[in-house]
Amino acid sequence: MNFEELDQGSISPVILCGGNGTRLWPLSRAQFPKQFHPLVNDTTMLQDTLARLPEKHLPPIFICNEEHRFLVAEQVKQAQWKQSSILLEPQGRNTAPALALAALNVQAENKDALLLVLAADHVIKDTEKFHQSVAVASIAAQQGKIVAFGVVPTHVETGYGYIKQGEEQVVEGQKSGTFEVTQFVEKPNAEVAQTYLDAGDYLWNSGMFLFKASRYLEELEKFRPDILKSCQQAMTKVEKDVDFTRPESEAFLGCADESIDSAVMEKTADAVVVPLDAGWSDVGSYSALWEVCQQNAEKNVIKGDVIAHDTSNSYLHSQNKLVATLGVDNLVVIDTPDAVLIANKDKVQNIKEIVNKLKEKQRPEAKLHREVYRPWGKYNCVDQGDRFQVKRITVNPGAKLSVQMHHHRAEHWIIVSGTAKVTLDDETTLLSENQSTYIPIGGIHALENPGKLPLEMIEVQSGSYLGEDDIIRFEAP
Repeated sequence: MNFEELDQGSISPVILCGGNGTRLWPLSRAQFPKQFHPLVNDTTMLQDTLARLPEKHLPPIFICNEEHRFLVAEQVKQAQWKQSSILLEPQGRNTAPALALAALNVQAENKDALLLVLAADHVIKDTEKFHQSVAVASIAAQQGKIVAFGVVPTHVETGYGYIKQGEEQVVEGQKSGTFEVTQFVEKPNAEVAQTYLDAGDYLWNSGMFLFKASRYLEELEKFRPDILKSCQQAMTKVEKDVDFTRPESEAFLGCADESIDSAVMEKTADAVVVPLDAGWSDVGSYSALWEVCQQNAEKNVIKGDVIAHDTSNSYLHSQNKLVATLGVDNLVVIDTPDAVLIANKDKVQNIKEIVNKLKEKQRPEAKLHREVYRPWGKYNCVDQGDRFQVKRITVNPGAKLSVQMHHHRAEHWIIVSGTAKVTLDDETTLLSENQSTYIPIGGIHALENPGKLPLEMIEVQSGSYLGEDDIIRFEAP
């Protein structure tokens, strides 16, 4: 059976959108991690994941946290994808509980659906080979197997777990393309990883899976009934808000934090692996990103406004200003509006140590970019001092901010383009290009874009305290 002969309508993609991508700081940050960036193509990694799915699949399920819900919704909308659902975890509890939520959600409508578990931040260059591997895995999954996708290794790698591949499964006298799982192995050191590569029967554990929703729940009940019970309780009291599904928080927070590997895959007798040789990468570091991006004759990857002279084997990325390099080799140089990283390409696995130091010092650069996305649009902090802050604000057409008030700051709004509907206390006015208004301390105010074009404005804040938590909201946006 090939991919086109499958009942593709029985496959429900589950796209895991969690993770902070700390090893790609300063591009990737907690509130805007790597899966939402266009790192490899002009589209984001999440949108690339969607693009490699056939439209005949069931609508995808996205699993993310509250902070990222509008990023997911907006990027799916931009990709012009069909109907989808977004499951919101009250707090990350690893993959075993997350996939239990997805399986319970799917099983309510289609008991025999297959869950194709994918990460939102992976690169797969050869879509056709990926489809072929899914076709092989789908046949095994229909027969009750729980299938892992093992990537054929191309080099010594200490950043991945491994799957030891056993004998090929024979079904009705024919080779199936699936193999027994002999062992799941944690991330090795370089010496052990070399022995795995030399042996030829070890695969990288990609974190992608395919199985019947019902089979996964059966195995979870057998090996980790506590996780299943917590997730069942959480899904009996869901709240639905347009595209968002919120499991009951208290029940889910009582769930154990465990991966699908340790909860099910290492214990079940029905685990099999399908080798995947399709140009896969989890883009877990700048060296991995350099490998998957297009390189010039000097083996440089150049993004943005960069002049590289006598420079080789480097990843150079500018978001904010001209970056010039001279007489360097094997570097990573990342420029963002509020941070610059310069690192040896062989040391980029340790970038998380910098992020840890930023967190210890409670620096905002660990979590936020200067450009911050909100459900209504975005804002960019242009300048700030002890008693002032300047923001460039974009409000999407038809969007509005909550009715709110500030105790410690006043605001001046200058309209650059578009139309603003401004409510201050009991008075509402329309403002257009080159007009402005003043919001005094304690003024109850709201902002809305009633037009069909984005509203662009400059906000100048002044006062004794300018933190984002100085907001009293009177009405949800």
